[in-house]
Amino acid sequence: MSFTEKLRRQARQIWEAQIEHPFVISLGKGTLPQRKFRFYILQDARFLEELAKVFALGVHRAPDPDTALSFAKLVDETIRVERGLHEQYGKRWKLSRTAMQRTPMAPTTYAYTRHMLTVAQQGTLGELTAVTLPCAWIYCLIGQHLLRNGPPDPKHPYREWLQLYGAPEFARVTHWMRTLVDREAKTASQREKTRMADAFLTSSRYEWMFWDMAWREEHWPI
Repeated sequence: MSFTEKLRRQARQIWEAQIEHPFVISLGKGTLPQRKFRFYILQDARFLEELAKVFALGVHRAPDPDTALSFAKLVDETIRVERGLHEQYGKRWKLSRTAMQRTPMAPTTYAYTRHMLTVAQQGTLGELTAVTLPCAWIYCLIGQHLLRNGPPDPKHPYREWLQLYGAPEFARVTHWMRTLVDREAKTASQREKTRMADAFLTSSRYEWMFWDMAWREEHWPI
């Protein structure tokens, strides 16, 4: 069993809870209130700004040109492709890119991104990749799960979101990240592998919290 398969087994209950979260269920059915989806998209836009910074650190940490290029591609895709999706929805709500960037981070968004940045800045390449892997892997699995009965109806309100994360291209990104984590784990000490697992599990928990944050439309209490 590979290292990432072991990580997924450890996080099984957390991941199953995400598939069963009312936000994810209603997103797939198309019954999610637009207000909640709008909250999610604005927070996700802020999240991706920070995720791109983590991938940029991966370029710096890469041990070879191919790995550096792959991380550079992730920076580009995170900013260009996923932000393009956000801006597409933003236009529907008459929100400019600037207005979206000015959206304050909700508590969970802030905490999750600080977690990733801290691990990326202080940890190894293996830890950096492990801390970001749940974000890609979970979205890939949820996208595939929600499209298990075929492509969404053209009138589905969240059709573009489902198509992006259920696409084979996104699955390939997840596969590359898993391969890198497994590669790094082979030469990592037991101590480092423990840190990689801890980072992975904490990010998995934050992924559940991110859905829940959007469902509750979380704001700072004071």
